[in-house]
Amino acid sequence: MKKMAYLANSFPEPAEAYVWEEVCELRNRGRKVIPCSFRRPAPGSLKPERSASETFYVFPLQARLALRASWMCISRLNLILDLLWRIIRGCEPVLRRLRTLLHTWLGAYLAAALRKKQIGHIHVHHGYFSSWAGMVAARFLGATVSMTLHGSDLLVRADYLDIKLNHCRFCITVSEFNRNHIHQRYPAIDLSKILVHRLGVDLDFWRRSPNRVFGSAFSILSVGRLHPIKNHEFLIRACCELKASGVHFRCTIIGDGEEYERLQDLIRHLRLEDKVELRGHVPREELPELYRQADVVVLTSHSEGIPQTLMEAMAMERIVLAPKITGIPELIADKQTGFLYQPDSMPDFLAKLTLIAAAGSSLDRIRHEARRHINSHFNQTRNLELWADDFLRRVEGVADKKEVAHANPVLQQVQLPLQRDRSIPV
Repeated sequence: MKKMAYLANSFPEPAEAYVWEEVCELRNRGRKVIPCSFRRPAPGSLKPERSASETFYVFPLQARLALRASWMCISRLNLILDLLWRIIRGCEPVLRRLRTLLHTWLGAYLAAALRKKQIGHIHVHHGYFSSWAGMVAARFLGATVSMTLHGSDLLVRADYLDIKLNHCRFCITVSEFNRNHIHQRYPAIDLSKILVHRLGVDLDFWRRSPNRVFGSAFSILSVGRLHPIKNHEFLIRACCELKASGVHFRCTIIGDGEEYERLQDLIRHLRLEDKVELRGHVPREELPELYRQADVVVLTSHSEGIPQTLMEAMAMERIVLAPKITGIPELIADKQTGFLYQPDSMPDFLAKLTLIAAAGSSLDRIRHEARRHINSHFNQTRNLELWADDFLRRVEGVADKKEVAHANPVLQQVQLPLQRDRSIPV
């Protein structure tokens, strides 16, 4: 049996634990999987763990493999000639085309590193530069390739996605919204190879909170990396409006990233030091207590797949508030499992926050319905099994012995209408 390589830009990342879970699920089914990554996570972003020790890292480069990769590009040019032609004749900016040429060489480098590993398939997490390099490496290794698309890799930075989709054996994405977007944006792509598999959360870890903790101040929590796409500035400016309106509140933002200093300066400029706290990275084990203390968990992103942070909060029966964009309405039914606001609308966002603050325990029905919805559609154990069943069927052409009974993994997970009259599960 040939081995598989599971490739990422950076691995393991604290916010993407599901990548290692997918690797482990495939291994549990008897498959040999080699985790590969171009970069290591930022120092201090996570504790040393098995996933990192077992991962092959491309950087820093080794001279021997670099020479072999260069010779591979020259001697087997015919294997990547169509890709090079696509780069040269493309309408992308010159700098992006030059970077893609470099990524082509990195793909050859990866192939040189894996050439003795008997790799039969490469799966790439995210559609960023690693998906191009993975596609090139597969060409040189005579392997098949697939990828997973989440959010911004499809909706914001879809570099050369037309050729990536055309040449991959199949593509997994996390929402029906994404699948429909691919179909509309790339109509020539065979839709049958675009699969929807939702992520999920561990309901045993993200337990419901029997005794919610409500302090004297309305507690707002946001969890996510500090990146412009997450639009934390919108939340901070909303907090300025709340303060001016006399609302007694406290806002905590969990996560680290490139926006930290700029957001901290904004907090100081708006004189919100006593209202808004940038907590930085928080270990996963400490997050449940922070969710328990929150009256509302908010998300203000410009673009998303289906955010796991919202799944976690809903599993713990927290009220969530998020923009009505991309795949989020597949997770949150407005006023049924949480609240949605119109994207970039400060008045609507503030109105929903004020409503939640005033409602208190009258929102308990929504809290219970939120966990029920997560259990039905975003259960990690069930969704991981469905993912692995479909993945192995597509890679190997046969069903796995652990396959659970379902006619179609996409239809199996389509959001069902909420039934308000059902009893709350224990």
